[in-house]
Amino acid sequence: MFKRAALHLGLLIGAFAISSGAMALDDVKAPATEKEPLAIFKDPRQAMTKYIEGYRSGDPRSSLDALRYAADGGEALARWKLGSMYAQGDGVPHDDVKAFQYFQQIIESYDEANPNPRERGVVASAFVAVGAYALTGGPGKGIERDTARAFEMFSYAATEFGDMHAQYNLGLMYLEGTGVTKDVRRGARWLRLAADKQHVESQAVLGRLYFSGLEGMQRQRALGLMYLTMAREGASQQAKYKWIVDLYDGAMTTASDTDRQAALVYLEQFVKGRREAAR
Repeated sequence: MFKRAALHLGLLIGAFAISSGAMALDDVKAPATEKEPLAIFKDPRQAMTKYIEGYRSGDPRSSLDALRYAADGGEALARWKLGSMYAQGDGVPHDDVKAFQYFQQIIESYDEANPNPRERGVVASAFVAVGAYALTGGPGKGIERDTARAFEMFSYAATEFGDMHAQYNLGLMYLEGTGVTKDVRRGARWLRLAADKQHVESQAVLGRLYFSGLEGMQRQRALGLMYLTMAREGASQQAKYKWIVDLYDGAMTTASDTDRQAALVYLEQFVKGRREAAR
């Protein structure tokens, strides 16, 4: 019924900025070989630094070994990058089991009592990635489908980190009654948290719920049109979001002039509120 776009790991593998500059790990490609000789590093942090420096200098020699060394030494960012590479087949053979294992390592190593602020985004995304694998499973790959586990992972990332991808997936689980008792209103609340953080899929699904009054939701056409408008703007020129464009076009076709005018007022108030909150 609803588009579960965020469950594709490609959408979860976002760019995490390196503290020493604006470059992001996911802006660079992994080397195409795994046969470089293992370099000797002082510690995992140094290995991670060497990996980053290798790409910045255009010399990828042994950088994958450096990344593995850092991951084996407990560097969460290295584990995330390797997991992402295996999930996408980026410079290494596509391997969901290895990807899952690297994401799982991040979760298992997370010290809730003494968290590292530098790793906050990586840890949150690892919880979401493990939840995504648990929700879909991997037949023949040793990854069992476990909706209870998925709900646990999404819930933790949504509440402890305020992760919008987790909030979106929780919203869909409640809307669909997947692994949890169906509760459309609770699902809509999670979607709204993510939508207000500019998560376009959440904006689109929430907008559809409000505009059409689906699943027993009170119809609020202007509010729904506001969220669909924001989703459409965020999905501009992206083929993967054609479903959002179609939802928006359908709503605009049936919306009245009053709906459109009220939606514009809502949108102006929303933008103003975000500007004031950012001050």
